[in-house]
Amino acid sequence: MTKTSATIQGSRSGQRGFIVVAALWLLAALAALALVSSAYMTQSAISLAALDAPVQLGMISSAGIEMTAYRLSAPAAVSRPTHGGFAFRLANASVTIEYQAESARINLNMAPQSMISGLFSALGVDADTAGQLANRVVAWRSAPRHNGQDSEDALYVAAGLNYLPRHAPFSSVDELALVLGAPATLLQQARPYLTVYSGTAAINVLDAAPQVISALPEMSSTKLDAFLNQRDSLPSTDPEFVLGALGGRVAGASVAGSDAYRVRMQIILPDGRKSISEGVIMLSGPGAKTAYRVFTWRDEIDPATGAAQR
Repeated sequence: MTKTSATIQGSRSGQRGFIVVAALWLLAALAALALVSSAYMTQSAISLAALDAPVQLGMISSAGIEMTAYRLSAPAAVSRPTHGGFAFRLANASVTIEYQAESARINLNMAPQSMISGLFSALGVDADTAGQLANRVVAWRSAPRHNGQDSEDALYVAAGLNYLPRHAPFSSVDELALVLGAPATLLQQARPYLTVYSGTAAINVLDAAPQVISALPEMSSTKLDAFLNQRDSLPSTDPEFVLGALGGRVAGASVAGSDAYRVRMQIILPDGRKSISEGVIMLSGPGAKTAYRVFTWRDEIDPATGAAQR
């Protein structure tokens, strides 16, 4: 072996040795970083679990909404389910979700006076009072008269109220409490059957509660019972057949869904704490920047956990 060859081989061996040492130092540094990161994340998880349950619930709730929107992401409302549910686990928490299209409820801003009156009657209000309250509801959402002499405004002034009807659509169902003559007890009873998000004046009779279906015109208790007894077996793909089961086509009855869905979510954390949330999401159409919007969301914590309840 010549001196030059020996020198070259020695130089290559030195380079390989340097590379090996550098690689070992790099691996050691990565291992140390992983150890520090693991310790930090573990400590953060412990702190989060012990001190920040609301943050956990908020993050899991957001994931649940995302998953619901994904499951309902069919391009057309006609191909989406109008109701359903599913369950999953995330971060050792159990999550149960139920959803239903808002078309199962009566739209305060779009339903005719007769349907609103029919719901109040179904909730135990006598026919005359139900009709008067329904008139007040329609007047609240209706534009003022152009002559500047609105008799509805005069009623609120005469009642000594320090506000007038909105003369615009209801912003929420809770606004019903401001309508002249509406008892607080009636609002509590009616809230589960009302919406401002469905986008339709009709109701989906396959999903609607009996109280909502009974609000349809000329819906007798006999017709209602007959329909409910066979509703579960009716084909949702045949609207004419479903509506025929009501005793013929009924104004305001439909089997159509809605882009707005009410979502009810129950989260049980690993330590047993429980949260029940409910809100309305609106699925976006083609070309929208976001897949959905959250219109309203309310959380409630199980009183047994010591947290406040809605």
